[in-house]
Amino acid sequence: MRGKPAAAMAARRVFHLQPCESPPAAMSRNGYFFEESGYLKCDTDDGCEAKEETAGEELFDAVNSSIVSGDSIRFFVNVNLEVPPNATAENESAGCVLLHTSRKYLKLKNFEEEVRAHRDLDGFLARASIILDETATSLDDVLREMLKHFAEDPENMEPSCNFEKIMSTLFTDSGTPREGNGTHDVSESTGMNIQTCTSHLKFHLLSDTIQGVTATVTGVQYQQSWLCIICTIKSLQRRHVCISRLERPQNWGENSCEVRFVILVLAPPKMKSTKTATEVGRTFATMFSDITFRQKLLETKTEEEFKEALVHQRHLLTVVNQRPSGMSDGHKAHGPKPLKLHEFLNVGKGISDDIARRFPVYALDFTDGVIGNNKAIGKYITTMIFLYFACLLPSIAFGSLNDENTGGVIDVQKTIVGQCIGGLLYALFSGQPLVVLLTTAPLALYINVIRGICDDYNLDFSAFYAWIGLWNSFFLVMYSLFNFSLLMKLFKRSTEEIIALFISITFVLDAFKGIIKVFKKYYYHGRTGDSYLEKARTDAIPSLGINTTFLMNSSVSRSMSLENQTGMHDVHYGRETAVLSLMLMLGTLWLGHTLYQFKKSPYLHARVREILSDCALPISVLTFSVVGSYIFKDIEMSTFNYNPSESLFVLAPVQSLSIGSVMSAMGLGFLLSMLFFIEQNIVASLTNAPENRLVKGTAYHWDLLLVALINTGLSLFGLPWIHAAFPHSPMHVRALAYVEERVENGHIYETIVSVKETRLTSLMANFLVGLSLLLLPFPLQWIPKPVLYGLFLYIALTSIDGNQLFERVALLLKEQTAYPPTHYIRRVPQRKIHYFTGLQVLQLLILCGFGMSPLPYMKMIFPLIMIGMIPIRYNLLPRIIEAKYLDAMDAEH
Repeated sequence: MRGKPAAAMAARRVFHLQPCESPPAAMSRNGYFFEESGYLKCDTDDGCEAKEETAGEELFDAVNSSIVSGDSIRFFVNVNLEVPPNATAENESAGCVLLHTSRKYLKLKNFEEEVRAHRDLDGFLARASIILDETATSLDDVLREMLKHFAEDPENMEPSCNFEKIMSTLFTDSGTPREGNGTHDVSESTGMNIQTCTSHLKFHLLSDTIQGVTATVTGVQYQQSWLCIICTIKSLQRRHVCISRLERPQNWGENSCEVRFVILVLAPPKMKSTKTATEVGRTFATMFSDITFRQKLLETKTEEEFKEALVHQRHLLTVVNQRPSGMSDGHKAHGPKPLKLHEFLNVGKGISDDIARRFPVYALDFTDGVIGNNKAIGKYITTMIFLYFACLLPSIAFGSLNDENTGGVIDVQKTIVGQCIGGLLYALFSGQPLVVLLTTAPLALYINVIRGICDDYNLDFSAFYAWIGLWNSFFLVMYSLFNFSLLMKLFKRSTEEIIALFISITFVLDAFKGIIKVFKKYYYHGRTGDSYLEKARTDAIPSLGINTTFLMNSSVSRSMSLENQTGMHDVHYGRETAVLSLMLMLGTLWLGHTLYQFKKSPYLHARVREILSDCALPISVLTFSVVGSYIFKDIEMSTFNYNPSESLFVLAPVQSLSIGSVMSAMGLGFLLSMLFFIEQNIVASLTNAPENRLVKGTAYHWDLLLVALINTGLSLFGLPWIHAAFPHSPMHVRALAYVEERVENGHIYETIVSVKETRLTSLMANFLVGLSLLLLPFPLQWIPKPVLYGLFLYIALTSIDGNQLFERVALLLKEQTAYPPTHYIRRVPQRKIHYFTGLQVLQLLILCGFGMSPLPYMKMIFPLIMIGMIPIRYNLLPRIIEAKYLDAMDAEH
């Protein structure tokens, strides 16, 4: 064999290094963590130094594994063994198998923020398994001694645990061919041994390890003095950690040449995402990544000194992590940056800053996605269709409600006209065109209250409505000029989500109120006595003088006769209308949400799934409108009222009111301005949330001024007011976003990669809303009211996506193993999370109590309740929950 040419026996390893996107790895002065999961392999080599190994007939060409950048990189390693055909046949007969190796970087554990870091260490100290000065020299013997230590410890006893099975699980050789006696065992995380002589192959490699690495310009340098081995065992009942300090450094192969410390972590599979074997291993690996700490551990002589060193290292890691956090985010850790009085007295500065920020990119709002390489015309079309229905249908619904409340003064036609004019002006001149303006349920409630006041005091509704709108616009102009939008810095994420969830609940409530009215009108109508039966008979056989006995041949007359004899009413006119209405509402919700989630399914092409998801709302509305108005056309359905206006643009007689009435309108206008101010700014804040990755900047002050000017015109002509709408605005952003699915610890979540920030979709949608006047009364009146109620439910259901308050409420119904690895799960104790969620739910109930009160004047002051949440968040909640935990749950990510 040795006489053969070297070239004939050369086996070259070819490495393909490919960077890929993954969560950034935390850098420290000691470097990164590197986790490796390996299954039966042929060869790997990722050292920072080029090595050449010549053993017997084998010659290896080693290469440096380089780092492309300082960010985290995942290596995909393909190993090609170039051997002659006869050698290949020899390997196959020897039982050659394939090895899959997967590596990923892990972040260093943040001991200041992640509560599990302290709890993992406390749990270990309470049941410490520490072996000092282990004399065993092979990795197998060391691990057996560690498992034996578990078995002999009465506190760590596992009655149903087979330690031999655990031993086999730690390595990749379970179930692989192991023939021959001349094979050489290599017990290391990345090494291998191949013999092409008479012996067969045997693979004996650790399955799952964590090691410390330092990323340099030239490559990855391993910390070779310690090794963390992690393993998941089904038969275990709880987690176990054992640390073994070897008497002298051991050479266990490549990247493990001088091991002095072995950390063994065992855990059952069904664990909370922050309690898995990997997470526990990350805790101890963070501590051992410090070379100074490892040196201190070598100097300890007893287990107590070893424990004290662990506690001291935890303290150092906590203090080190506090410094940069306090320096960079001090204003977040201790509340918002204090607002100065001069910031409000600098008149118009906020507006000028907004214009200076947004005007340079104004032209790009029309060209992005249309001109250039990254065209998105298809996405614009589907978003425009979605937005058209999302604006038109609520306009019809609330226009119909205003028509009933105002006796036709404000009707569907005027609501559509106001939506078209206001939406077009805002799309053209706003600083954040992705925000959608609509008339909303709270505005419909205000209009109803104003009508009641006018009826009580014999005031002209059009004039009083106009004065309230003018006062509202006056206050909004003052808010924008004096930079009052700066106050929105005081609204934390938790407060915004309470208000957002309140709005979603109002949509649900409006839908159920509507369907209950339908049931009262059709299902329970006429159950008072025989008068209804006589009316039904008269309707069934008009003007026929025939007695009931003759009609016994028909099923209808048979049931009527039975009712006449027994007094029971088994057949009720209109019940089919109520049942069909319920089916249309729930069907619209089901089809809309199913199509909205269709992009996550494996069916059809990805682009087709995306189109169906974007067009979920119009498809569901059109489908069930056809079902209700055409397929079941013989069943009477409830539709919205349409009374064509003689003139759409008539100036309100503002001069007809007395001075006293004008002053009383000022009070109502001030309360209305509070609603506008909070809704406009909170919706804009949710639209510009960091997770949406918008890049063109905000314009809170300018947009508030623009809304004031738009509503001035709407008030003078008796058109309904409009302001930023939730959840339509975030849904508009979502429709224009490119979304990716990512997996973290087995949990799938979606993240927005980029958003096409354009004015075109809102412009075209509102233009089409204006053209919809030509579709009145038909075919728009063919849309049954229950379909509109289903639309409300669809909007409410899709709006809770990403709402952390709803997600935390859902945690109460989940087992801990299903908890997602979110930032607050990692950084906040579970009990504190539930306390905070309960306090948020209490605030939500208070808000619902005022906003949904049957007393009209209570509804008008609920904007003040929203503002009252600010002192609750900053003064009351910190007395119950520590400020650092509150800030963690209010953090964006």
